[in-house]
Amino acid sequence: MTRCARRPATPEDTEWVLDTNVLVSGLLSPLGPPGRLVDLLLGRRLRLGLDDRVELEYREVLARPRLGIEPARREAFLAILQFQEHVTAMPWAHRSPPDDDDVIFPEVALRAPSATVVTGNLRHFPAACRGPVTVLSPRAAWERFLGLER
Repeated sequence: MTRCARRPATPEDTEWVLDTNVLVSGLLSPLGPPGRLVDLLLGRRLRLGLDDRVELEYREVLARPRLGIEPARREAFLAILQFQEHVTAMPWAHRSPPDDDDVIFPEVALRAPSATVVTGNLRHFPAACRGPVTVLSPRAAWERFLGLER
């Protein structure tokens, strides 16, 4: 009997657009799936798909004092943004997500090789609003990453 070998993960498999809520959760609690994804980013095993709008949102939200994100952890995350490839997103040509502010994530995802958004708020991206973009929960993204690493 022959075994099928799993193909090695490629950069295209591991460039995802992370909704800001995933980063906030991951920076506040490193033990769950969002924290694991942040650790992958910090270890440069996962790449971010982003544009200037997404980066600006990350910087603004993560700096909110009421979130209580440890400054050293926040700064370590923000430092990796300089090593990520910024894309120029095109306007979303599909049905928009319920929250207009969320449209930036699928717009950017379309420019990333994997066309994947990871969010803790799946209801913000109903199936009718996803177009060709894959939307994953942090747990599903973590499990997908583990599957790519095998």
